[in-house]
Amino acid sequence: MATVQDFRNVVFLGHGGAGKTSLTEAILHKAGAINRLGSVEEKNTVSDSDDEEKNRGHSIYSSLMYLNHAGKTINIIDTPGYPDFIGAALMPIPAADTAVIVISASAGIEINTRKLFSAATAAGKARIIVVNKIDAENADLKELLGQIQESFGSQCRPANLPSSDKNSVIDCLRSKTGQSPLMDVAKAHTELLESIIEADDQLMESYLSGETIPDEKISEVFVKALVAGTVIPILFTNAKTEVGIQELMDMLALYAPSPLEAKPPVLINGDQKIEIKPDPDGPLAGLVFRVGYDARSNMKYASIRIFSGKLDAGTQLLVADARKSIRPGHPLKMFGGETREIETGLCGDIVTLTKIDELSNGVLVHDGKFAGKFELPSIPKPMFSLALEPASRGDENRLSSALEKLCEEDVCFKITRDPQTKELVISGLGDLHLRIMLAKMENRYKVSVHTKPPKIPYRETITTKAEGHYRHKKQTGGAGQFGEVYLRVEPAPRDSDPPLIFSWDIYGGTIPGQFEPAIFKGIQDVMENGIVAGFPMQDIKVSIYDGKHHPVDSKEVAFRTAGKYAFIDALEKAKPVLLEPIVNMEITVPAENMGDITGDMASRRGRVTGQEMLPGGMVLIRAQVPLSEVANYNSQLKSITGGQGSYSMELSHYEPTPPNVQQQVIAQYKKAKETE
Repeated sequence: MATVQDFRNVVFLGHGGAGKTSLTEAILHKAGAINRLGSVEEKNTVSDSDDEEKNRGHSIYSSLMYLNHAGKTINIIDTPGYPDFIGAALMPIPAADTAVIVISASAGIEINTRKLFSAATAAGKARIIVVNKIDAENADLKELLGQIQESFGSQCRPANLPSSDKNSVIDCLRSKTGQSPLMDVAKAHTELLESIIEADDQLMESYLSGETIPDEKISEVFVKALVAGTVIPILFTNAKTEVGIQELMDMLALYAPSPLEAKPPVLINGDQKIEIKPDPDGPLAGLVFRVGYDARSNMKYASIRIFSGKLDAGTQLLVADARKSIRPGHPLKMFGGETREIETGLCGDIVTLTKIDELSNGVLVHDGKFAGKFELPSIPKPMFSLALEPASRGDENRLSSALEKLCEEDVCFKITRDPQTKELVISGLGDLHLRIMLAKMENRYKVSVHTKPPKIPYRETITTKAEGHYRHKKQTGGAGQFGEVYLRVEPAPRDSDPPLIFSWDIYGGTIPGQFEPAIFKGIQDVMENGIVAGFPMQDIKVSIYDGKHHPVDSKEVAFRTAGKYAFIDALEKAKPVLLEPIVNMEITVPAENMGDITGDMASRRGRVTGQEMLPGGMVLIRAQVPLSEVANYNSQLKSITGGQGSYSMELSHYEPTPPNVQQQVIAQYKKAKETE
């Protein structure tokens, strides 16, 4: 039985097309875990087992597999590389101890490479860089090596180098002689050695004194150096021909940290930060980092990294702060799309449980001895949205169920029912993300929908003071209705909370206090639907200062009506305007595209508020821009930067809409009302 020091938990990260799936396939084949080397083109890899992944030729979910090599159990998490699916790449990072950053030799360092390297660094993971596809015709490995060191630091050192024919690699840790087209092997050996022993002060002193450092001492401190980040080894591979695969497996088995050596995970419980020690006999603590549904059986499964204790069918399992325990059933090991039953999930291992509704991404599972939340990577906010409705009547429940399952699987996919526009809106990280979600919904759950761009959530307000009056008088044979209201409105500060500041300034009982709630309701009726183009109102002060009542005919309904129309009377005189949402944007692009982006922002009525140079020839541009101008910015940014740009945005504030835009919105509103 494996012990905690025998596990190696590794997440493969990198941009789409770098060859992560092919690399994991080659490792499994080399280790004898599979008999035949599959390929993405032939749609038969272990990792891409989902039909949607096979059809599209790239990963959409993270995938788990494992193998045995040099007496170690290596758990591999393969992740998607396209920016639209970065959520599935970020969530497994806390479950791993080592991040393998895969870079295509031909494409070089791409946008997701930087993001995921940064996320692995922030999480304190040991990092290894793999340059794959070294046989690519247009690959300039020497230039790429320089770019890696410029972007990610001088601690990035070749642990091996490709031979001149690129059919083998030369070990730079043990070899002190040899020649590679990239650099002299002796120089690479010296640089690697110096970065490794930097993690051990005593060894560094011995080295600087001119002593020869024995190989076994270097091997001992290599793991420590990886965890400390004084060295980030670079390995060269060609997954298709399995060049460098044996060397990568040896690196993972011999030098990647075990759970005992890796940085321990942290639980945050109020003001406390609790490190979880990897104790096989201690209380259970685990992290759910992947939730999915089987495409055929629709069975829910959740994958868990066990940090402490063990998990078996008899475990009394608690989820987050729930008090009721769950019987988990037998734990499973996932191997791509297959599951294999095991007796016990051990400390340091990764296991999967099925049919437990309470499990969700990012939660703590425990046996009652731990409490709190894990430190998790920062997940980008989904900002690309579509409004949808079922294509067939009666499909509302099936649609709701399908969307709920898709949300559980993907932390970057959200559903909202916009209270303002009444639309059902799905949001993701880009056009590709949502198209694949809709395809999954149709193929897996048999639900078809119609989509359209969601309405922009405009608001309405006033720009000046005004007074309003309305007398409501109704006499119909029996009891009548009477209520008269005088009120005053004026603008409140922008983005006031609450949006309506209400004051009751009646003196002398001209309106009895019992009718105050009714008048307030009448005013709220208008606040919800506005008077310009049907949008909610905000930033308004209203004072009820006079009125009249009737001892018999005054009723709540009468004062609600009087309050409503007195408010409308005042608003129409107070120069109402439309407000548009302004978002803060952070756009990361290659430096050569900076002028194109700032020009494009200006054409969208945006204001650039700052710029910051980033490593690797990238620049971060901060801007404020109306949401209506960037609702579909994803495709434009891809076009300008050749897919190298990324952005995030969040609501900043509301501003008055320019008159020409306001007229367009009002015209659309009137047209929609006529259609209704």
